[in-house]
Amino acid sequence: MTATDFHLVTDWALAAPAGAVWEALTKPEDWPDWWPAVERVELVEPGDDDGVGGYRRFTWRTALPYRMRFGMRVIRVEPMSVIEGWADGELSGVGRWTVTPYGAGTHVRYDWYVKLNSKWMRTLAPLLRPVFTWNHDRVMAWGYEGLARKLAAEVARAPSPA
Repeated sequence: MTATDFHLVTDWALAAPAGAVWEALTKPEDWPDWWPAVERVELVEPGDDDGVGGYRRFTWRTALPYRMRFGMRVIRVEPMSVIEGWADGELSGVGRWTVTPYGAGTHVRYDWYVKLNSKWMRTLAPLLRPVFTWNHDRVMAWGYEGLARKLAAEVARAPSPA
């Protein structure tokens, strides 16, 4: 893996039913309502009934003083279980949401296999890799907290990765 390639893993555990979590994650146009880092989601192509083929443009604000813009095409959906997409733009790679019932709640895992395409990020990545990772983790924490508020769910302790 080079300094500009990342595999970032996020685990969320929510005391909410998997169906409610799935519903929230499959409606990215609503993310700005509950995820403070998501500034804008533009639906460009809707995709099929499950969303496969759908394409959206995202604008994210980060914990650092910059914004990220990239597109995401849904390439795989396993209803109530997996949503996978291909990113292009300032970042490229695969993002995968995995939703699993966990006790009375839900475990959510996000795998982000991404390459930096922005020239300034590629230039600074060898030096700022830990900062970029921290920034990603902070943005994801905002999503976790926002989704918990949206679902009126308590955050639960994340299960150990299998």
